[in-house]
Amino acid sequence: MRARKDTLSGQAELFRARLENLIDHSHELVTLAERIDWAMFESKFGAQFAEGVGRPALPTRLMVALQYLKYLYNESDENIVRRFIENPYMQYFCGNEYFEHALPCHPTSLVRWRRYIGHAGAEQMLRETIDAAKRAEVVTDAQLAEVNIDTTVQEKAIKYPTDGALVDTARRMLVRVAIQQGVEVKQSYKFIGRKALAMHCRLKHQKDRKGACKYLRKLRTYLGRVIRDIERKVKVPSAALSYALGLAKKILMQRTGTKSKIYSVHAPEVQCIAKGKIHKKYEFGNKVSVATTIKGNWVVGINSLLGNPFDGHTVPDVLCQIKSVTGSYPKMAYCDRGYKGSEGHIFSTHVYVQGTKRTSDKKIKRRLKGRSAIEPIIGHLKHDYRMDRNFLLGFTGDKINALMAACAFNLRKLARVIFCLIFLCIMRAKVSVMAMLARIMHPMIHYTSRSVLVSV
Repeated sequence: MRARKDTLSGQAELFRARLENLIDHSHELVTLAERIDWAMFESKFGAQFAEGVGRPALPTRLMVALQYLKYLYNESDENIVRRFIENPYMQYFCGNEYFEHALPCHPTSLVRWRRYIGHAGAEQMLRETIDAAKRAEVVTDAQLAEVNIDTTVQEKAIKYPTDGALVDTARRMLVRVAIQQGVEVKQSYKFIGRKALAMHCRLKHQKDRKGACKYLRKLRTYLGRVIRDIERKVKVPSAALSYALGLAKKILMQRTGTKSKIYSVHAPEVQCIAKGKIHKKYEFGNKVSVATTIKGNWVVGINSLLGNPFDGHTVPDVLCQIKSVTGSYPKMAYCDRGYKGSEGHIFSTHVYVQGTKRTSDKKIKRRLKGRSAIEPIIGHLKHDYRMDRNFLLGFTGDKINALMAACAFNLRKLARVIFCLIFLCIMRAKVSVMAMLARIMHPMIHYTSRSVLVSV
């Protein structure tokens, strides 16, 4: 069922004080709550819920605000719900009139709500951060005309993949799914599989390659026996069992030189990406393309990519997302050497690639030299806003996690810019008052000094 409309009653209660009378209105969450168009979310996300089916959904503003706060303060679903009942500013940001002492929702409600809105809804939340900055007049069309584009890796929350552990996990997953589907497995190899995996890891640590390979072959033998046993007993497997069998067969057959490997059973979309880092040779996750403005460093585009595509092939998708978020294509985009071959006009944007062609335009030279300003922004997205290790499920979770990290980055920047503007206005007012007092006091000071001289 659709969420009820979140409207303020405007009525005072006898024994409870309103939140607006308890908080400091210069706090960043208060200023952000006044800048965001919450009614827009109710109109956009209302279509995701059916009318007259099930119990009423939770208020849209509450769920949107909790998603913003989760990434703004780098918290999990469980922790952000706990912090809600401790922080009056968070409750005001979520639309509460009075301080509440109960949990706003169960943490799993946030998971289901993300599934309802999908990555399109998360992109709408990113669009609102840019629109709020435009309404506050801190982002102009001139700033949105020039962008920097780069790619990074968003790592997935998986265990470091090894052949032995992967084969054993596939066997346990296949046995579990078969039991759930009512298939009686002849032998599950639960205990001897655990011992074989322990011996494989021990001998591999001791650099005994021959012994480790012996136990790895045993693990593969156990997995193959389970697969053949299930295929003999089930002629037409269900969708879940068919998917588990296909995944287990692929893990069983893959070797060192196999293309499109499976690195995780619960996240088969994970790719092994080498970005040439000294401290981390391989990263297991997905590639993410990031676009930021040159002036102001606002994130105007962030797109999670399936597989490990060439950087130059990702530019059209990024430009389309920038248009969706800002309303227009940028005039110029600057990329690093990894985008070689994509220079030129794409849509209505001129793409410049660093180190490909010499140019005499000093402005373009300066822009290409300052293109590396996007690197610290990527660092903040990873270490401050939950993009360093993605815990959301599936490829849709990859997209949502990257988009929400960009939302949190823009909201933090918007709060700081608004605070600086308010502080600047206060300082200007103080300076004007002091100047006015000085003009008023100047004749009195002159008269006092003259009378002192006459008396002397």
